[in-house]
Amino acid sequence: MSGSTNRMRSLRTLAIACTLVLFAMTPASSFAETGKVKQRSEIEDKYKWDLSELFPSDSAWETGMGQFKAQIPQMKQFKGKLGGSAQTLIHCLALRDSIGFLQEKLYVYAYLRLDEDNRVGVTQEMGGRISALSSEFDQITSYIRPELLALDAAAVQSWISANPALKVYEFYLSDLQRQKQYVLPAREEELLALAGQATRVSSDVFQMLNDADIKYGTIKDEAGNDVEVTKERYSAFLESSDRRVRKDVMDAYTGAYLKYQNGLSAALAGSVQQDWFYTQARGYKTCLENSLSQDNIPISVFHSLLAAVNSNLAPLHKWAALRKRILGIDTLRPYDLYVPLQKDFDKKYTYEEAQKVILDGLKPLGTDYITNFANGLNSRWVDVYETEGKGSGAYQWGSYKTHPILLMNFNGTLEGVFTLAHEMGHAMHSFYTDRNEPYIYHGHSLFNAEVGSTCNEAVLMKYLLKNAKSKEEKMYLLNYYIEQIIGTFYTQVMFSEFEIAIHEKVESGGALSAESMRKMYRDIYQKYWGPELVIGPNHDLAGLRISHFYRMYYVYQYATCYSAAQTLSQKVFDDGKKFLPTYLQFLSTGASMYPVDNLKRAGVDMTTSEPVDRTIKLFGELVDQMEALLNSK
Repeated sequence: MSGSTNRMRSLRTLAIACTLVLFAMTPASSFAETGKVKQRSEIEDKYKWDLSELFPSDSAWETGMGQFKAQIPQMKQFKGKLGGSAQTLIHCLALRDSIGFLQEKLYVYAYLRLDEDNRVGVTQEMGGRISALSSEFDQITSYIRPELLALDAAAVQSWISANPALKVYEFYLSDLQRQKQYVLPAREEELLALAGQATRVSSDVFQMLNDADIKYGTIKDEAGNDVEVTKERYSAFLESSDRRVRKDVMDAYTGAYLKYQNGLSAALAGSVQQDWFYTQARGYKTCLENSLSQDNIPISVFHSLLAAVNSNLAPLHKWAALRKRILGIDTLRPYDLYVPLQKDFDKKYTYEEAQKVILDGLKPLGTDYITNFANGLNSRWVDVYETEGKGSGAYQWGSYKTHPILLMNFNGTLEGVFTLAHEMGHAMHSFYTDRNEPYIYHGHSLFNAEVGSTCNEAVLMKYLLKNAKSKEEKMYLLNYYIEQIIGTFYTQVMFSEFEIAIHEKVESGGALSAESMRKMYRDIYQKYWGPELVIGPNHDLAGLRISHFYRMYYVYQYATCYSAAQTLSQKVFDDGKKFLPTYLQFLSTGASMYPVDNLKRAGVDMTTSEPVDRTIKLFGELVDQMEALLNSK
């Protein structure tokens, strides 16, 4: 089990996970009415998250910080004594978990407050303070793993058998033995813990550049009005039927990142160097081995994923050609990849309508699931709308035994509906796990973290397709489904190929620059989309602005999770109520089981290519259906 700061950082990265970038809170056609993004004070409280279960106020958080700081030194009393008795070991682990629970609440609250408005200095400092104190906690508790590994395994097992209070730690202690060769002597573990605060600088720099400093300027919308470009509005404008608007917004967006390309590339290169530093320090051969070893995932799972997709890119190339044909353009550009091909159907949803559609669509998941889901929507789990300085995209986060919390930037589009279903899937996964697991196991492996969320999307899509009332609506939904697979599956595999390329460059002794990383990204981008796509001079900057790259080998798990979710969602319909207890058992299991084993128990074997092949086959079938509908009268 990693130190607390690293664990909090993992949770932070997990929280900002989103499959697709959201649009703005208002349709593109309405941007001219408001011009500027709203301030947080202009949003009704019912559309803001409620953080009171974490701390009722900033002053209460300060009190908690004082308690945390006072409790940290208590962990020193066990140093050098863990082999003395079972009671000493139980006391040490229980106290560590108790302090860790408080630390988690402090950390989550601070960064949620920061994401309400990233420009506020006070909340920036709150995040820095809890991170620094967490590093101190890591340093003081760094002796635990080396001392545990120095214990006789048979003796520890006898303690577990004789002491029910120690039984809860059995999987943790067993997994620690599995990773024994990568755990360092106590002093070296302490030094790695001390390095935590320094090595996080790259990701902090990226976050500040990406969320606080970079401004995208303005463009003229379809009506000729000047409109401010934001991350959320960027995606909305890329759906514009006006090609001039699509080109202008991509030029403005990529141009903004171009100005910062050297700083962004230095931050990403620093993050890769950080990965390589920890990999070498612990004795792993590669960063990939380091990352996958944490959850006992076979390396073959990663390589077979890339191999399966690379051997069957033809359906994606066919889609690119079909998109070019439908749009009636001579040259397909990156800004042409997102505009809906079915222009005659473009439904908008209020937030309340979105909730109803989702609740109706997810009924196959059972009464218990839907009841708890609806309660979350009605209990201010969600921060709904975009505001000035607010964190971009969407995520779910929270702390053990407090209700899940969601950041949204809802804009009334179909994608906004699916994003809410997705993030509430994360919330329900956390909700069920927290009710079932003790604190030490309440987290989710990244390998399983996106299954519940993407399963929600798959179930909802099946409902919408079944209830489509016209050819135009079905085409619109097929278009969305195809783009969903591209965004959550193909694009994440493409990102993973770029990620392993930049890591292998550093592992072989090479250096990274903006120029080299842009070329690597461009070559992979071109391979995936094929000869129909013409990539412009600045359309290769995406590799420098993906926040997920600051969590080593995170993105491939979107693709594996998506593949697993497609299989599970089909079981929901094929096996009905008979399968629901199995699915809820999957959602209720956290880190007390290896993620590959948890999926196997639910009926999905990710050590085989079957789930990935099924997803590729599904994509090809959807493209064929879309083509057939387009050709029909």
